[in-house]
Amino acid sequence: MTIILDKKYGDKSLTDQIESGQSDYSANIADLSYIDQNTQSIEDTLLTTINSSNNDCLNQKPPVPEYLQEIYHWSYLNPRNVNWLDREPIVKSILWWQHKKLSSAVFSEIKPAASVMQVAAVYGEFSQNLARHIGGDGELKLVDVAPIQVQNTRIKLANYPQAEVCLGDAATMKDKCYDVVLCYFLLHEIPDDYKTRVLDNLLKHIKPDGKLVIVDYHKPHWAHPVKPITSLIFDFLEPFAKTLWRKTINDLTTEPEKYDWKFDQYFGGLYQRVVIQHKSN
Repeated sequence: MTIILDKKYGDKSLTDQIESGQSDYSANIADLSYIDQNTQSIEDTLLTTINSSNNDCLNQKPPVPEYLQEIYHWSYLNPRNVNWLDREPIVKSILWWQHKKLSSAVFSEIKPAASVMQVAAVYGEFSQNLARHIGGDGELKLVDVAPIQVQNTRIKLANYPQAEVCLGDAATMKDKCYDVVLCYFLLHEIPDDYKTRVLDNLLKHIKPDGKLVIVDYHKPHWAHPVKPITSLIFDFLEPFAKTLWRKTINDLTTEPEKYDWKFDQYFGGLYQRVVIQHKSN
């Protein structure tokens, strides 16, 4: 059972203000008012996270993008829905029960003890499994542009000292280079010009022998049984997704000729994994 702890701000609760667009998301606002009734420790961790100044561990406090507020508020910014959607069975059903296979496709490209940057929080247990996969000698930095997602993910990764969660915009952040930069089901949700900016910036953060690993949607076979319903979902809920049906990911980067590209498809072509590395001399 989920309960809502609504703190009052003036005449309206914070949740009401958020849903009516009268409240924004800053790094210090206490907008995560949801906890599970049976896990009081989550509430304690949450309150600590909200009051922490470590949200800006990338020295960046970007605004929440307009597209995220206008299109995905219900799924990623609404405190009433974040806790409900962040459940492994829901993620598995959204991905047509291919989540385990797709996660394995990612982990096969990442060695234990690797340094990894993951851009965009992911619902379910993916990031916890990734932290376990790289182990205590590895390094995981997870970056998300929404403070509510940063705070939620910090709770999920609280038991993994090798993991750090930062507030940042994947299109503009500046950080060191990593063995692996990971983009897991982000591109289909962002506008096309933003796709290019994100990809170009992520490629700047891979080591000379490192790689960028992307898993996302791909145009399925014309006779794929879930293509019609996926198309409808994209039309109504994911307005930027069909770009990945019309273009290859290398077409979305500014200088694709500088890199080697490896493409794999899964589940009848509905999903793809792209591995990008610097061209070998």
